[in-house]
Amino acid sequence: VQLQASGGGLVQPGGSLRLSCAASGRTFGIYGMGWFRQAPGKEREFVAAIAGSGLTHTADSVKGRFTISRDSAKNTVFLQMNGLIPEDTAIYYCASSTIFSSQSSRYDYWGQGTLVTVSS
Repeated sequence: VQLQASGGGLVQPGGSLRLSCAASGRTFGIYGMGWFRQAPGKEREFVAAIAGSGLTHTADSVKGRFTISRDSAKNTVFLQMNGLIPEDTAIYYCASSTIFSSQSSRYDYWGQGTLVTVSS
């Protein structure tokens, strides 16, 4: 499985970005897809996940601002980020799993990451 993340960039506080992650290769085993992020000097943290059923789970730190969605026909997952704040600055990674989980250790394949910078 190969995961290609895109959509990062520089945005002002209060702005929005939409990240995309396209999966290719042997995708038939994918059930859960998730987004994680890693800020400078910090550990990677869970952001949001979505199951094949459509069930979602979002971290408290971004709840109400970030929304995860999925286009199963295109094997693509999205992360709509609204109301961005400087603390959201990080490299955002998408990942795939055979289960639905918020734990990074349960994810088998990872994308290369896309940088989101929130600054005025």
